[in-house]
Amino acid sequence: MGTFIAIVLAAVLTNNFITVKTYGICPFLGVSKKTSSAFGMGIAVTVVMVLATLVTYPIYTYVMVPLGFEFLEIIFFIFIIASLVQMLEVIIRKISPSLYNAMGVYLPLITTNCAVLGVAELVIGDMSSILGEGVAMNIGWAAAYALFAGVGFTLVMVIMSGLREKLNCYKTHKALAGFPIAMVTACFICMAFAVFSYIR
Repeated sequence: MGTFIAIVLAAVLTNNFITVKTYGICPFLGVSKKTSSAFGMGIAVTVVMVLATLVTYPIYTYVMVPLGFEFLEIIFFIFIIASLVQMLEVIIRKISPSLYNAMGVYLPLITTNCAVLGVAELVIGDMSSILGEGVAMNIGWAAAYALFAGVGFTLVMVIMSGLREKLNCYKTHKALAGFPIAMVTACFICMAFAVFSYIR
C-alpha cells in the first residue's frame, strides 16, 4: 500500500510531468485555452501513456533486453507511440468530432509529446526513489505510474485552462495580453506545485 501511495504522490504532485519535469509544454500552452479541450487532451495523453507503457515495458524487458537491443529503445518506443496515437485519432474523430476539431494539430503531436515518451523511459529506469528500496518494478507498477502521471498531466492542464478562462473575463494590459499572461500563470502554477516537493 505504501508503494502505491508513493507512486500516486510522485506521479501527480511531487514529480508532475508539466510543473516539475517540464514535459508536454507544447499542449500545455496550446490546448489550455478552453477547459473542455484541455480535459480532452489530458484524457487522450493519459490513455496513450498507459497503453504505451503496457506495450513498451514487456517488449523492452522480455524481448529487447534478452536480445541485447536496449540501444534501440527510443526508436521502438516512438514507433509504438505513433501507432497508438494514430488509432486514438481515428477513434476520437468518430466518437467526438468537436473534440477532434478543438485539439487540432495537437492530437497528432501526442506522438512527439515528450511526456508520453518520458513515462515509457522512466519506468524502465531506476525507480527506487519512488518505489522504495527492495521493491522491483513490474508491469503493474509501470502501468500505475503511467496512469497517475497522466492524471497529474490532466490536472495541471485543467487548472491552467480554468485560470486562462477566468483571465479572459478581465481586461489585461496590452503588454501582457495573450501568451505573456499565459506564461506568468504557468509560473504561478509551477510555484504552487513546488510546495509538494517537501512531501516525504
